[in-house]
Amino acid sequence: MTKIAVLVSGGGTNLQALIDARKSGGLGGGELSLVVSSKPEVYALERAKKAGIKAVTIERKKFDKADDFDAAICDALSEENISLVVLAGFLSVLGTRVLKKYGDRIINVHPALIPSFCGKGFYGLHVHEAVLGKGVKITGATVHLVNEVIDGGKIILQKAVDVLPDDTPESLQQRVMREAEWVILPKAVEMFCKGEIN
Repeated sequence: MTKIAVLVSGGGTNLQALIDARKSGGLGGGELSLVVSSKPEVYALERAKKAGIKAVTIERKKFDKADDFDAAICDALSEENISLVVLAGFLSVLGTRVLKKYGDRIINVHPALIPSFCGKGFYGLHVHEAVLGKGVKITGATVHLVNEVIDGGKIILQKAVDVLPDDTPESLQQRVMREAEWVILPKAVEMFCKGEIN
């Protein structure tokens, strides 16, 4: 069985999509074994508790050095024998230690069609503000492998979403989550658990 850790920093809507997929027999037999939050008291921790998933908080600001933060994450993942790490709205950048240890076993969901609107500074509502600012007609979401380049790893899945004339960043964010992120993230996790990602 593939043991999965989900790394979060906020409300945990993508975590909930994974929990729901697991309940309905998805995720290719993978088990949601750990939730790691970079912030205390976020709603993602409540979601984990309700689903009976072990959860820990590892705050970046409590570590003087980025490498110590990375070491703490590695320790938490090792303790649970994690095979797949899913970044689901995790706002801290993982360092070399985690990337080396988990290699091609870390995936991220990004709320745009990479290579557009990605990289440093493109997260959360900032992405959707930029999409609307450019006037593009189609956006979407991407699940990709994580490497040392922010949003630079191999693309696993993408799904397009129309941008509507009356969209606000908030309405667009909700639609991208509902129509793309919550669809392709569980599917990518299932593909990993079934050995279909190489």
